[in-house]
Amino acid sequence: MEFRWNAWNLEHATRHGMFPTESEALVRRGRARHIGDNKYRVRGRGAGNRIIQVIYVIDPAKSVYIIHARPLTDREKRQFRRSKP
Repeated sequence: MEFRWNAWNLEHATRHGMFPTESEALVRRGRARHIGDNKYRVRGRGAGNRIIQVIYVIDPAKSVYIIHARPLTDREKRQFRRSKP
């Protein structure tokens, strides 16, 4: 799985204290969900056991292009925990 980074998505992916490697790791191991407009969302545990989400697209070169990454809100964390088996 290849990831494509540039100034724009690096700024968006790290704005909330995320690391590019943390986002990549979650995309590799998480279960992505299609959310429309060719976008995918994956939620799971990141660095320090925090619960995060990453939104990405697959670009024309078949690379993963992360467009947003952030920790979940408290409400989202509760929903995430309830959805886990």
